[in-house]
Amino acid sequence: MPRPMIGPLANHPETRIAEAAAALEPSLVALRRDIHAHPELAFEETRTAGIVAAELARLGIPHRTGVGRTGVLGTIEGGRPGPTLAIRADMDALPIQEETGLDYASTVPGRMHACGHDIHTATLLGAAAVLRDLAPALAGRVLLVFQPAEEVLDGAEAMIAEGAADGVDLALGFHNHPDMPVGRFAYVRGAALAASDRFDIVLRGRSGHAALPHAAVDPIVAAAHLVAQVQSVVSRELNPLHPAVVTVGMFQGGTTYNIIPERVHLKGTVRTLHAEARDAAEAAIRRLVEGTAQAMRCTAEIDYVRKVPPLVNSDRVLEPAVAAVRAQLGEAVVEEGGPVMGSEDFSAFADRVPAFQLRIGSGAPGRRDALHNAGYRPDERCIGLGVQALSRIALDILA
Repeated sequence: MPRPMIGPLANHPETRIAEAAAALEPSLVALRRDIHAHPELAFEETRTAGIVAAELARLGIPHRTGVGRTGVLGTIEGGRPGPTLAIRADMDALPIQEETGLDYASTVPGRMHACGHDIHTATLLGAAAVLRDLAPALAGRVLLVFQPAEEVLDGAEAMIAEGAADGVDLALGFHNHPDMPVGRFAYVRGAALAASDRFDIVLRGRSGHAALPHAAVDPIVAAAHLVAQVQSVVSRELNPLHPAVVTVGMFQGGTTYNIIPERVHLKGTVRTLHAEARDAAEAAIRRLVEGTAQAMRCTAEIDYVRKVPPLVNSDRVLEPAVAAVRAQLGEAVVEEGGPVMGSEDFSAFADRVPAFQLRIGSGAPGRRDALHNAGYRPDERCIGLGVQALSRIALDILA
């Protein structure tokens, strides 16, 4: 990656930042493609973390490795005292077989960067290069957070447990969005992404011959009733003005046609934007599990785990961040969006300090892509644009 040449910032910082990002873009795209070809799953990002550490070392940015197992923390000290702004990028891939046919497609069977975390890693490295040269103009410190294991919603807490949030005053996250065209940005006020909880339910009956159901206790019938019952949690027990989702994603039981099994295992997820809905959904599901099991002569076990809270954007970071993107790239490129029921463990930072996650358009012209898809192909121009956005946000917040 070349060193960006940034001139005096007294006038037209947007020009200086744009020129620096343009100089970096070819090398950042090459770096992204290298990471894309070698995807690593949660807490296995050793190669990716090694690339990040090597780039930070080349830039002369002090850093720590092995934070939260495979995370990397870099620090850029400003020219004057001030707050610490953490900027976070995630690094892990997904267990998906890539079907893009690209020259730089995944070389690892069953592994793919189908959520664009390779894009995020390259973008934050580019911003690090720009901000390193902007450091004298910053009042405060930039903490570069290269995080593992976002896809399993465990990486943020793992890094925070080892100091990633210590001394942090503000936090900035970002995510590419193929549903938005490249060159566009979006923000959401308040709750932007949902809390994510998950449950494992085991219903136990008594195995027997399918032709003699009266001599057995059928957990499949009980589980089928339960799946139907939990759908009423959202429609009949939660405030209709509080969005929520309850989904059973796995129903596993039985081995063949003519045997009533001993047990059925269900796995599911609950997504909510409000604390009241989160509490009510858990209480309702626990009650329905117990009641259905009793009614159907089964026993039940439930393991209900609260993973991450909702991602709530703070106006304290959102307002200057949106103003900075508009100042850098134009008033019309930023629009207000709405919340979605996906989840992100950047919420672990947002739960501790004022934070904001920026949406960066990555949709290529003529394509209808989606995250977590085997054919996902983001427009790589979002990298350079993301570098500009992150760099200008940090400059303006720490000015």
